[in-house]
Amino acid sequence: MLSLYILKIRCIFNGNGKTLEDLILAAESGVFVNIDSEFDLENIVAAARVAGRQVPVLLRINPDVDPQVHPYVATGNKTSKFGIRNEKLQWFLDSIKSYSNDIKLVGVHCHLGSTITKVDIFRDAANLMVNFVDEIRAQGFELEYLNIGGGLGIDYHHTGAVLPTPMDLINTVRELVLSRDLTLIIEPGRSLIANTCCFVNKVTGVKSNGTKNFIVVDGSMAELIRPSLYGAYQHIELVSPSPGAEVATFDIVGPVCESADFLGKDRELPTPDKGAGLVVHDAGAYCMSMASTYNLKMRPAEYWVEDDGSIVKIRHGETFDDYMKFFDGLPA
Repeated sequence: MLSLYILKIRCIFNGNGKTLEDLILAAESGVFVNIDSEFDLENIVAAARVAGRQVPVLLRINPDVDPQVHPYVATGNKTSKFGIRNEKLQWFLDSIKSYSNDIKLVGVHCHLGSTITKVDIFRDAANLMVNFVDEIRAQGFELEYLNIGGGLGIDYHHTGAVLPTPMDLINTVRELVLSRDLTLIIEPGRSLIANTCCFVNKVTGVKSNGTKNFIVVDGSMAELIRPSLYGAYQHIELVSPSPGAEVATFDIVGPVCESADFLGKDRELPTPDKGAGLVVHDAGAYCMSMASTYNLKMRPAEYWVEDDGSIVKIRHGETFDDYMKFFDGLPA
């Protein structure tokens, strides 16, 4: 059977602004590196020479396919900062040939965006990408891999929606990949880990400005920026609603001093007591990884829940003393 699987044993270094230092480490480690631009190619070659190793590379090609997602997380359309300009493909191929001692072209890559809910979009991209594979192979390159990226969404609204799985993505492009004797690489990311974690908050209080009700919590946009950055929806519920509590419509907001600081808007919830627990679901992707100390908010602790229900701390919460260590030695 022809090779078709998720690549598990090789790392892939992607990005449009990789530094020379990063690339040297990648070259020394033998990972795949995606070529994103002319200067990126130059830096990869320089890193290969420093490391004294030939670097396996993929060309990140922009297929100009609309992933039908928020524009901030659309990465495969013509206006994106990612990928090479397709009209310069020949220039890249000629350059790669001239650097054959330093780099080896082993495949092509594209990534359409994040929170994608329709696998047909991946078939559209794969159709374009295998045509590029044919064109590149015709010039003598022995391409082995097609990296179709990832970006599958999850059911953030908790409506019971049936969304595509990584296997659905694979099955959508299977025939195209097999027809070209390629190894498929996918990047399932968010769809595997987003719903594995939640962001736990404590209610500081409830208030009204006369026209809108607010649940104020100790969490904020500093710990979870997706709602304010993308207008993203994440499901919110109280840990233990008080029996008989009045249900009302609230914005769930934090203590940061700007109006962008919200975790959810217009949510119907039982009115919580001061100190009640409030959970923001599906924080496994792009919560702690995007967290900051904005407004001197310290990043919280993280806990692992074992299969038997026991809880283990896996990351300590930051303290003000931790923050001040960055300024040791400065004059008072």
